[in-house]
Amino acid sequence: MLTLKKILLPVDFPHTSFSVLHQAATLARHFRSELILLHVVTPRARAAGIPSPGREPAGWNLLEEILRRAQENQDQLLALDLAGLAIQSRLVDGDPPQAIMESADRESAGLIMMPSHGFAFDEFLLGSVPAQVLYETNCPVWTGGHIKESPPQKYAIRNVLCAVDFRPHNHKTVSWAVQLASEFRARLTLAHVTPGVESWGPGGNYVNPLWKKELVGDASEHMAALQKEMGTNADVFIGSGNIPKALSHAAQQTNADLLVAGFQPYGGYLKTHGYAVIAALPIPVLSI
Repeated sequence: MLTLKKILLPVDFPHTSFSVLHQAATLARHFRSELILLHVVTPRARAAGIPSPGREPAGWNLLEEILRRAQENQDQLLALDLAGLAIQSRLVDGDPPQAIMESADRESAGLIMMPSHGFAFDEFLLGSVPAQVLYETNCPVWTGGHIKESPPQKYAIRNVLCAVDFRPHNHKTVSWAVQLASEFRARLTLAHVTPGVESWGPGGNYVNPLWKKELVGDASEHMAALQKEMGTNADVFIGSGNIPKALSHAAQQTNADLLVAGFQPYGGYLKTHGYAVIAALPIPVLSI
């Protein structure tokens, strides 16, 4: 049974990702988790009026400031989503990725949830704080969809997509996906992307049908064996070629609300393409 006693949520205050807050509230309410809001105070943050840790002026509260800004952004749902949850606020100094990982260890967090990009986290994922945290922590990391903030809405998990590459770590990844799908009564699809089957030839690209049949057949056999080991009967998607594009297509085809993948901390092609996959998908990605 999946349990999440504590969820660590680094917030990019004052440019908070309200969509990730809504997602965190959904998980915290379902699993009865304690939600820990963490802001790493940097020189840029101080310039925005955020006090140093331990020197908060009377009446200054991170959660209250976030809710106030949510109202200013016409997000009336956030206060309702967070109402009744056990929430703690933390302000810490230091290097953002290191401070986040140290806080996760100190708080014994079962999950880190954060936007894929932002003001302090850089405009793009590559080389950013989320990317460093993603590949340097053993804690599962949930990154929000790599899109601009959308109108406020409640988050729901109805369809779960799980990317596998047939490595031993897949068992842990699939286990998370199975349990999340069960908890939220969601449809589960297991996805695998084979190497490309196209080659250049006269007139453009050429697909070798025999090669494609062998690759897809081999992947299907591995998928069947994995499902037998895991005791699952999930839907299956097998694509080929560009991994981010293929998984993006799978997400669209299955109406996925969440991608679960084994991006970290082990090797394999999924980890190699982790940055690009997260950047290509408009849905949250849970990296196990």
